[in-house]
Amino acid sequence: MGHILECLAGFCAALYSANPERLAHFLDLKALPVNHPCDVEEARGRISSYLRHIEEAFDLLRDEDLSRVVPTLFVPEGEALFTILLGNLEHVINHKYQLFVYLKMLGVPVATPDLYRLRGQAG
Repeated sequence: MGHILECLAGFCAALYSANPERLAHFLDLKALPVNHPCDVEEARGRISSYLRHIEEAFDLLRDEDLSRVVPTLFVPEGEALFTILLGNLEHVINHKYQLFVYLKMLGVPVATPDLYRLRGQAG
């Protein structure tokens, strides 16, 4: 779960770069531990917090921000914010599926609705 937190923190870091003045409070997230063993309650609370931050940042995002070249830990010379966000999304989706498969292998009764938010369902 700690790695999922790291993945979501990566989204926040990328989105911060698009609007650092208005998202200065995102820097507080850097002080939080990631990629560590954590219990379910910590994970739930932190995931909710990251999702609120991501929603806030997307509300401020403009089309022209997506083409802005942003340096990252992995690509110091930078790449388009859109590319970074798509890469982060792919990374999270892969872990979501990985977790789903592991739970199935452990005999936990998970099914398609646990993996996808099906259209027409509330929530």
